[in-house]
Amino acid sequence: MIIVLKSNTTADEKKRIIDKVHSLGLKTMVSEGVERSIIGVIGEEDKIRVQPLEAYPGVEQVIAVLSQFKLVSREFKPQSSVVKVKDVAIGGEEIVIMAGPCAIENLQTLREIAVNVKKSGARILRGGAFKPRTSPYSFQGLGVEGLKIMKQVCDEVGLLSVTEVIDPRDVELMAKYVDIMQVGARNMQNFNLLKEIGISKRPVLLKRGMMATIKEFLMSAEYILNEDNFNVILCERGIRTFETYTRNTLDINAVPAIKMLSHLPIVVDPSHGTGKWGLVTPVSRAAVAAGADGLLVEVHVHPEEAVSDGTQSLNTDNFEKMVKEVRAVAEAVGRKI
Repeated sequence: MIIVLKSNTTADEKKRIIDKVHSLGLKTMVSEGVERSIIGVIGEEDKIRVQPLEAYPGVEQVIAVLSQFKLVSREFKPQSSVVKVKDVAIGGEEIVIMAGPCAIENLQTLREIAVNVKKSGARILRGGAFKPRTSPYSFQGLGVEGLKIMKQVCDEVGLLSVTEVIDPRDVELMAKYVDIMQVGARNMQNFNLLKEIGISKRPVLLKRGMMATIKEFLMSAEYILNEDNFNVILCERGIRTFETYTRNTLDINAVPAIKMLSHLPIVVDPSHGTGKWGLVTPVSRAAVAAGADGLLVEVHVHPEEAVSDGTQSLNTDNFEKMVKEVRAVAEAVGRKI
C-alpha cells in the first residue's frame, strides 16, 4: 500500500502520518519525488484498511499495491532510480560498462586488463575473488588476497570495483575492499545473504537466477530494499532453457519488462548469457537497444590462458571494438558511453 502526499504537505503533517502507520506496527519507506512524496507501507495491510488515513491533512490518496513486490515496483516509485557509486551513476543517461576477468588471477594480469578496459571506456572493473563453481575441483578464487589485489589495481588505475559475495559472514569484509557487491545467479534466493547486504546499505549487483522468473527476480530485490537499501542494480545474465548451443538463453525481453515493472536500473551480462565470445558484441548491441543501463563483460588479455571462462571472454582488442559498436547504438537511442 502507498500513501500519496499532496505537493504542499508540510514536514509536520508527513511525520504525523508516518507516526500513525508505525503505531499500527507497520513499516514505512518514503520516496521523495520531483512533485510529491510517497509513503510506502510494509506489513499486514489489513491493519491500515480500517484506518481513515485519507482524512489526515496532507494525504492525497491511499492506493493498494497489487504486485507482491512493493518497494521495487513503479507503483511505489514512478521515476527511474539512479544508483550512484562514487562518481559513477547507473541508471542515468550513461551506459555504464563493467569489464574484467571472470576470476582474479594475479596482480600483473589484473593490472594489465584494468588499464586496457579503462582506455576503451569501462568505468568499473569486474573480477571474482570468491568463485562458486559447478565443480568442486575447479579454481575457487584467491579469496581475501584477490580482494586486496583488486583494490590495489582499482586505486592505481582509477576504476570502481564489483565482485561476488557468497557468504553472509563475508559482507562486512567485502565492504572494506569493493565498491559494489555482486550476488551471483546461484545466490539470488539466498535470503540470509540478501538481508545482510540490505543491512549493509552497500551498492549491490543482483543477478537473475538461472531458472528464475522475472517476478521471482524482483521479489529477491525486494528483500534488499526491505532493509532500506535502495542501492540495487539488477542484472540479466540469461536463463536455462532447452537450448544447448549457448551457455544460457539471454532474456532480452526481461530488460524492457523490468523497466515497465520496476524503477531499479538493469544491466546485462552478455558473457554468461551466451558463453561464446563471438556472440558477446552483437548481444551487447541488442541489450543497449532494449534499454539496458549497463553491460557486465568478461575481458582477458589472454583468454586462451584464463583460469576460468576463457571461451566467453573478449580479448582487449575485441573489447575495444565492442565498445565502439555499442557506443553507436547508445547514441541512436539517446544514451551515451
